[in-house]
Amino acid sequence: MSTREPFDVAVVGAGPVGAALALALARDGWRIALVEQRAPEPVLAETPLDIRVSALAPRSRRLLEELGVWSACAARAQAYTAMEVCDAHSPGRLRFDAAEYGWAELGHIVENRLLSDRLWQALAQESRVRVHCPAQIESLQHEAGITQLGTNAGVLRARLVVGADGAASRVRELLGLGFAGRDYAERGLVAHVLSEQPHGAVARQRFLASGPIALLPLVDGRCSIVWTLPEAEAQRQLALEPAQFEAALTRASDGQLGRLRLDSARAAFALQRRSAPRFIDAGVALVGDAAHQVHPLAGQGMNLGFDDVLLLRQLLAAARAAGRAAGSASDLRRYERERRSEAAIAAQVFEALHDIYRPHQGPLAVLRGIGMRAIDTQGWLKKLLAQQAAG
Repeated sequence: MSTREPFDVAVVGAGPVGAALALALARDGWRIALVEQRAPEPVLAETPLDIRVSALAPRSRRLLEELGVWSACAARAQAYTAMEVCDAHSPGRLRFDAAEYGWAELGHIVENRLLSDRLWQALAQESRVRVHCPAQIESLQHEAGITQLGTNAGVLRARLVVGADGAASRVRELLGLGFAGRDYAERGLVAHVLSEQPHGAVARQRFLASGPIALLPLVDGRCSIVWTLPEAEAQRQLALEPAQFEAALTRASDGQLGRLRLDSARAAFALQRRSAPRFIDAGVALVGDAAHQVHPLAGQGMNLGFDDVLLLRQLLAAARAAGRAAGSASDLRRYERERRSEAAIAAQVFEALHDIYRPHQGPLAVLRGIGMRAIDTQGWLKKLLAQQAAG
């Protein structure tokens, strides 16, 4: 697994963000190496919907359309045409409707593993991508404009290495970069449920003192729940008998869709905000969760990763047009400056929302209700917020 002529870009990690970047850059004419520990599990027509899903913004869908993989995802993706937000401890309520702005939808709910599988299949057909799997990196060294990747299967050389290997990034670790932030001491409990009333292609979120609960519409008529809970309470809910859990879940959702019945396994994952102190090093860039993690409050983590892809692709296209090699210092500095800024703003906004909605009584709860009602009556402000979410 060695090559005399260096690759233009070596992407480490073939999750949705890394795979999309590798495919996009290959389509732009770059020679790509893709390093992945294990291939994603195939998702067949009969494969049950996975409980880990993301809310894809239209800008992310457009990227997947351009890469030719969205058509292979669409049959298992659910468009949501409206979004409702309410507060359990104040009368405020917000509703965003795509039709108000002449849009087809606000976004799509898609399985993470479906995106990985469909992108992986497309990569297998791309002649400019050389896939190294299974392979795990062990060393990283940059010298004279070339970064050398040592793996358990051999050596790779590339002008630019991109770490897209998730929150436990080995690339980031080899660069000696930390991953600091905030541990919320909370877990996101996820499952699929059957609802007494149809979801109507509406994404719903209700803020409770313990954290928000989201009901996300699925293509098979069920809903995906994401219930933010303190760690101890999350563990307690996981251990409840199904009937007890269903009763608690229906109460938490305020019966918006009637009785909810569990229709999958339950799982919970830790909620954290993390950021690397730098997104770049000599000949190296970090993207997606390897660079930043935000609270899943607004479901923007995957979209932020795809935004990394869009900017890096744009900068490399400009470099090619100017006759520069991939990974120039000036391009990497611009990438870091723009992406660190947006990721930091997103993290701060989600953190503020997380903290604002925790108190369940007192002046802040009253102000929340007033603020939500005010926003709901201001058409221009609602549209601005919807445009930000939809990209």
